[in-house]
Amino acid sequence: MEKNLQNEEALKKFRKLVSDTNVCMFITNHKPDNHTRPMATIEVEENGTLWFFTDVRSVKVEEVSQEHKVHLVYAHPGKESYLDVWGNATIVREKEKIKEKWSAIVKAWFPNGVDDPNLALLKVQPADVYYWDAETGKMVAFLKIAAAAVTGKQLAEGKEGKLKVQ
Repeated sequence: MEKNLQNEEALKKFRKLVSDTNVCMFITNHKPDNHTRPMATIEVEENGTLWFFTDVRSVKVEEVSQEHKVHLVYAHPGKESYLDVWGNATIVREKEKIKEKWSAIVKAWFPNGVDDPNLALLKVQPADVYYWDAETGKMVAFLKIAAAAVTGKQLAEGKEGKLKVQ
């Protein structure tokens, strides 16, 4: 069932889906030689802005500097929820912002901490967002599918649609 969401309802759904999944496939360089890599979302702000830590020496920083449009794909098969995000990325090197977003878990990738000269943030402002969400776990979905097969009635359903977060 298609259900497009707007405003606060869209932002709430967006933040929940991102937080539940946390890791996305971050795609840059939208040409035949695009680059895809897993990235952990550090924060999703109230307004939908996404934050990631990165190394300034990485290829993605070079690519984002040349082409700001990025594509993020979140998938949580266990919850049967998926999120397709197109947005604009910028590199942020402000020390105060890095300190604000820092958490102990980031130290696994950046052992020198917030003073690492190669540490930066990627800020992504979503522009176009589409979601799929079964809103049930696998067991409930399986039972609905089984019941539908027996009764001939559609019981397995989910929601999908556009999220207008801007």
